[in-house]
Amino acid sequence: MEPSPLFLAQSLLRCPSVTPEEGGALAFIEGVLKEAGFEVHRPVFSEPGTPDVENLYARYGSDEPYLLFAGHTDVVPPGDASRWSHDPFSGEIHGGELYGRGAVDMKGGIACMMAAALDFIHGDPGFKGSIGFLITGDEEGPAINGTVKLLEWAKGRGERFDHCILGEPTNPNQLGDMIKIGRRGSLTGRIVVEGCQGHVAYPHLADNPIPGMMRLLSGLLSEPLDHGTEHFDASNLEVTTVDVGNPASNVIPAEARATFNIRFNDLWTPQSLEEEIDRRLREAAGNTVRYRLTMDPTNAVAFLTPPNAFVGFVADAIKAETGFQPKLSTTGGTSDARFIVKDCPVVEFGLVGQTMHQIDERVPVADLDRLTGIYRKVLDAYFAAAS
Repeated sequence: MEPSPLFLAQSLLRCPSVTPEEGGALAFIEGVLKEAGFEVHRPVFSEPGTPDVENLYARYGSDEPYLLFAGHTDVVPPGDASRWSHDPFSGEIHGGELYGRGAVDMKGGIACMMAAALDFIHGDPGFKGSIGFLITGDEEGPAINGTVKLLEWAKGRGERFDHCILGEPTNPNQLGDMIKIGRRGSLTGRIVVEGCQGHVAYPHLADNPIPGMMRLLSGLLSEPLDHGTEHFDASNLEVTTVDVGNPASNVIPAEARATFNIRFNDLWTPQSLEEEIDRRLREAAGNTVRYRLTMDPTNAVAFLTPPNAFVGFVADAIKAETGFQPKLSTTGGTSDARFIVKDCPVVEFGLVGQTMHQIDERVPVADLDRLTGIYRKVLDAYFAAAS
């Protein structure tokens, strides 16, 4: 009898794997997968100024096609544990729900992937194809020594993937709501407007940078960046800080600073977007506002997995298990899918994300069974089509 998703989820939740600590989570996965016949590797990656991070790569089979399950075992800190109804690393069940940090983001999803894969292999150990797991311990942290390097490491071994399912919690309200077939990019910019500090009673001896900053921000926000595409909402620029650092009401500040973030669709690249921002600021500044613009480096680029047979397998499995026709969405923040898509088409589907990162993060036990059923149906359809 293969381990249940509940047993796997509880075992993972009892591992205190707060980024960057492995906490025993990857060791547990390694033991379970090895016993099922997977070849398992545990590479550790390093970078100056960042903590070493343990990761896991496992593969069953050597044939094509190759379906990869991806995710992360690291979790955010639980916060004040005394505010939890149950110990955040106890994996307790109450009222039909499993409590623990990572229950939905995303140890529960990993447990369901494992349970589905093990059940599929038990039923057809000689199937034509391969199933893999790409699990990082560095998704909630800097994301430097995790998925990016793990993909590079796997490619260096000659691994090539055909499709991937990332088990992030994608459903806003109930299991079956939504598949993520892409993500918007993210770009952050910083503006400094230079002025000249002085006494408010003698403005002719000073140069107030605040009106200039208002002009620049108005120029950025006056027109929409675009009106969206078939699969993406319109790109959105939000001003997140405006600061002068001035505690005195009778002093004109020397400079004003502002930060903005843009979540952009597939009409833009970071480079083309930076050029548009620069154009808007130069136009707004004219010859009167002195400013500096810097753009933070980004690896969050918009991407899309167009609806195709693979997306259809996932959608059909969701409808068969839940009765819902999932929405194909590109909303939300960034995820490790932005790295995986460079190597193969990727979709994201996992649990309901309402309690992720919250006190009393939890998942209905019934959802673990249903998600396992969905993943199992995907495996059945995927490899049946291949044969």
